[in-house]
Amino acid sequence: MRVLLTGALLLVAGAVAWLWLAHMQRLPAAPPSSVQPATTVDTVSTRLAQAIAPLTRQHPGRSGIFPLHDGLDAFAARALLADAAERTLDVQYYIWRNDLSGTLLAEALHRAAERGVHVRLLLDDNNTAGLDSALAALDRHPNVEVRLFNPFVNRRWRVLGYLTDFARLNRRMHNKSLTADRQATIIGGRNVGDEYFSASKSIGFVDLDVLAVGPVVGAVADDFERYWSSASSYPADMLLPAASAADPAILAARAAVAERNPAAHGYVAALSHAPFVQRLLRRELPFEWARVQMVSDDPAKGLGRAPPEAHVAQRLAVVLGGASHEVQLVTPYFVPTADGVAALAAMAGRGVQVSVLTNALEATDVVAVHAGYTKYRKALLQAGIRLFEMKRERPTPVHGLKTMTGSSASSLHAKTFAVDGERIFVGSFNFDPRSANLNTEMGFLIDSPALAQGMRTAFDIRVPVLSYEVRRDPDGHLQWLEHRQHLDDAVPVAYGKEPGASWWKRVAVWVVGKLPVEWLL
Repeated sequence: MRVLLTGALLLVAGAVAWLWLAHMQRLPAAPPSSVQPATTVDTVSTRLAQAIAPLTRQHPGRSGIFPLHDGLDAFAARALLADAAERTLDVQYYIWRNDLSGTLLAEALHRAAERGVHVRLLLDDNNTAGLDSALAALDRHPNVEVRLFNPFVNRRWRVLGYLTDFARLNRRMHNKSLTADRQATIIGGRNVGDEYFSASKSIGFVDLDVLAVGPVVGAVADDFERYWSSASSYPADMLLPAASAADPAILAARAAVAERNPAAHGYVAALSHAPFVQRLLRRELPFEWARVQMVSDDPAKGLGRAPPEAHVAQRLAVVLGGASHEVQLVTPYFVPTADGVAALAAMAGRGVQVSVLTNALEATDVVAVHAGYTKYRKALLQAGIRLFEMKRERPTPVHGLKTMTGSSASSLHAKTFAVDGERIFVGSFNFDPRSANLNTEMGFLIDSPALAQGMRTAFDIRVPVLSYEVRRDPDGHLQWLEHRQHLDDAVPVAYGKEPGASWWKRVAVWVVGKLPVEWLL
């Protein structure tokens, strides 16, 4: 009896503690925005608008697209748009690092605010640890408003939030966009951090964004308004601790310190001399003019309130399912699930050539996701789907191939696919259950044979050199083929196990593969 009584008392005490903890983690009610919405601001008379208008008049109904493959160009494009803005800057990201590129871009937003630009920064709160003081300083400026998506109430012990509010905090805003004066926007796979902008010496992400002008920019701006005013977006000043150091001047000081860092000097100098910058300033960028549709999840997905049929995943499934002869798919995190394998196999079964590029185990930065992928490899190969896994090491320069700058190793982070040499998708969507069901995502569907056929060429020439091709040997076992030279005279090297991966990574993949966690990946 005494044991039962003790157990009951412990259960009651545990329940009371959990209820108290849940109460302490409760979010306050979010007030309406205090900064004038971009839709009510005149941006037609801005310099950006005046520069772009003649181009859009020449291509009615079409948007101009310029792919940003190079990390340095991708950072320069963002910084230049921030410096060119005269009325509004709407900025939305999943990750914003407290590093060189993050500091420099935050200072670019601050400079814009100093010129009178209304700056709105919407960040997912899952990756803002260590940024509270900088965000508070930025938010303190009268022309800046910072909001956090699905925020943590406890800023120091975030894990406590997961214990009491897991269903909400497990859903994140994975969208990435920067829009200046409702005239030009950048969307794609990159977050804000050195590894995305060729500024990291340890690892760099092979990624893809697009700079866009024309009608689709209005769609991105309107979508930002949806997220900004959603029930998941909270003003930063309701959550961040008030601090005397939260002075906007701290941002300029942090940027100056970063620029004086010897390791950063070369990067900053390279930015000022980048050919992309000169072409943009001279209005010589060769935009691809195409019909572009923006696809985006309802921000209610962040609270589990968006119907599945409205998810971006459903829209993309329709586009992929309509392929008649070929699909090239690039995704860093590939967990197709049984339903996805069946859909891809059905496509291959009716004659569609499906090729997939994802990360090799040695290159992935999320081992758990690779575990979710490995269980489907044999079924995909059996269905006739070609699988390529990108290598980690920085490749030896090959004629005709663009190599990364700065980093000593690489990992795939681009999210894109091409259908039938006619249409291409670029955005934030990973082909995994998390992107499909939990996180919010966005991207562009671009009707451009030129861009889509560029993807085909990449899979014909570049992808085999930069990756291992996974095949089945005559006995049905997996093997990884590596082409070390030009394809026309290469003798592939075959590996019987995942090349370059440490034993602990292989063990981790095996362990995670046994767990019922696919829905989280």
